[in-house]
Amino acid sequence: MNQMVLAQKTVTLEDCESQFLKNNLFLLASHYNVDASKALTIQARIWENPTITAELNAYNPDRDKFFDIGKQGQKVFGIEQLIYLGGKKRNEIKLAKTNEQLAELQFNDLLRTLKLQLRKSFYTVYYNTKSLETTDKQLAHIEDLINSYSVQAQKGNIPLRDVVRLQSLYLNFKNERMEVVNNNIEEQANLKLLLNSTEEVVPNVSKDEFSKYLKTIDFDLKSFENEAIANRPDYLAKQKEIDANELNVKWQKSLSVPDITLGANYDQRSGAFNNEANVTVGIPLPLWNQNKGNIKYAKTILEQSKIEKQNFELQLQTEITSAWNKWDESRKNYVLIKPTVNSDFEAVYNGILTNFQKRNISLLEFTDFMESYNQANIQVNELKKKLALSAEELNSTINKDLF
Repeated sequence: MNQMVLAQKTVTLEDCESQFLKNNLFLLASHYNVDASKALTIQARIWENPTITAELNAYNPDRDKFFDIGKQGQKVFGIEQLIYLGGKKRNEIKLAKTNEQLAELQFNDLLRTLKLQLRKSFYTVYYNTKSLETTDKQLAHIEDLINSYSVQAQKGNIPLRDVVRLQSLYLNFKNERMEVVNNNIEEQANLKLLLNSTEEVVPNVSKDEFSKYLKTIDFDLKSFENEAIANRPDYLAKQKEIDANELNVKWQKSLSVPDITLGANYDQRSGAFNNEANVTVGIPLPLWNQNKGNIKYAKTILEQSKIEKQNFELQLQTEITSAWNKWDESRKNYVLIKPTVNSDFEAVYNGILTNFQKRNISLLEFTDFMESYNQANIQVNELKKKLALSAEELNSTINKDLF
């Protein structure tokens, strides 16, 4: 038991997010994509290396001499440099820089997605735990009653059906508890994975932190959409993909322009003159390969990315509307039961338990109340959880903390 307590850690949402940004392996791995893109931008700026050539005599038959490369021998030295034409290098650098920016946007979108998962798991574990605390307290009371009633039933003081009734109630609570526990195990595992931690996370949510989700926000689709367009990395990435594809078309067109190879060489004796210095120029003839296939392919991908952006804009409107409706419905549902939430459940529960122990109320009345009380607590926690989750989903949809 002590080992389990030591392995627990009580944290706020702020604590969780801080640890998440430092330790999450998905983010750390994804950040390498950004670094790799930056490396490709550096590489794109680099020109081809110059080529140096040397031609040395192997055998001079006139002098019957091997490797005759002295003053009376023969040797040739040359150097060549590829010169890009048509704006190839400029377009390549711009494309690499755009891909670097695209990688950063994709990283930010992963951050947005994982942040939402973290917040959802955090609130789910918190409110599931609250439900389990209530159920466990009732189970302990029912177990005590079963033990005492079993003794009295064996003595013939009370009917056996009362024991069976309590045992049935106990099993119902156990089954309901198991569903919540299984859900909590999954969400706890998600939290550990997102935080890269082996400790059990015990979320702590203050009343003020929850009450912020109850504030009224009017639905303004155009305003929300403008916010999302400005803030959401996945939307900005769609535009950046179009920019990259436009640059790729330009780059593919520039690749169809032949490049020039400039050079110079020194020839000791084999040219028209001794010790002559020459300039060389080379250019390929664009007869067969004019890069038409790659240009057409790049144009096709560009048009596809434009259609995908238009579709994303329509999808964005649907996402915003759906997220706001979910949050507003959850808020209204919670507000309706708020008077009940604010009433003293604990006092009512203790009062019923005391009256039952004094035999002021029957076993049937007591078990009916226990079932209702447990369901009411679970439902209240479910309403709170749904409100928090739907609010965080709305935040993520617009990628701005509205609450």
